[in-house]
Amino acid sequence: MIHKNGKVDIHYELHGPLDDAKRPWIVFAHSLACASEMWRPQIAEFTRDYRVLTFDTRGHGRSSAPAPAADYANYHFDALVSDVATLLDALKIEKPDFVGLSMGGMLGQAFAIRHPGGLKSLTIADSVCEWPAGSTDTFASRVAQARKDGMKAVLQGSLERWFTMPYRQSNPAEVDTIAQMILSTKVDGYAGCSYSIPRINFTAALAGIKAPILVMAGRHDPATTVALAQKIHEAAPGSVLEIIEGAAHLSNVEQPTAFNSAIRKFLQAS
Repeated sequence: MIHKNGKVDIHYELHGPLDDAKRPWIVFAHSLACASEMWRPQIAEFTRDYRVLTFDTRGHGRSSAPAPAADYANYHFDALVSDVATLLDALKIEKPDFVGLSMGGMLGQAFAIRHPGGLKSLTIADSVCEWPAGSTDTFASRVAQARKDGMKAVLQGSLERWFTMPYRQSNPAEVDTIAQMILSTKVDGYAGCSYSIPRINFTAALAGIKAPILVMAGRHDPATTVALAQKIHEAAPGSVLEIIEGAAHLSNVEQPTAFNSAIRKFLQAS
């Protein structure tokens, strides 16, 4: 299904017993260079007792990818938040539980800051509230590679950061599913989001988020490290920190049972 926010088409999917108004909503927001299909293990789990919304962030999956403006304003987090806010309004979804991984976790933070009281809870997985020095150059280098040679130029490096070597070796079909999402990502969308991602700084604003917060990180995530997750946790009083053992960046895919269990435990306590 398609939601139009101005000139941008946002692809979204609804899962679960949609006519059961007693069931709460949970929203899942994916990582950079992925799409809503990365949440298959969570869709299977949470449709047992939730109505589930997944969507493709602008520039990703089946959503449209506007060419980045000179100042990249059409990929700033204000624009990404607007996509989510107008989608929730159109679907009449109020105060959902929100789960975001990597870029999706940044989007969740931005939404909670810009729409106080808009979320029932916020899960920030394998993400950051601000980036270490030099990150802007790192993302710019990857974009230059993708501009020159297409998304295949960033494929191998992404998979090596996103999954541990044992997982890559023993789960080739799952890894290939993610690889196809990377290769299908529009370069303009990748470039636009890669401009905005390393420029975020939500640290000071996290204390103002009233919704309960769960912070998760894969033990072996080389990019959004455990230390960076701890920084979010420390900046958000009352938040819960869970480390997912045996996982790198896409902890929801590599360790879905542990990932899902951590969310369930958190939601039951919230």
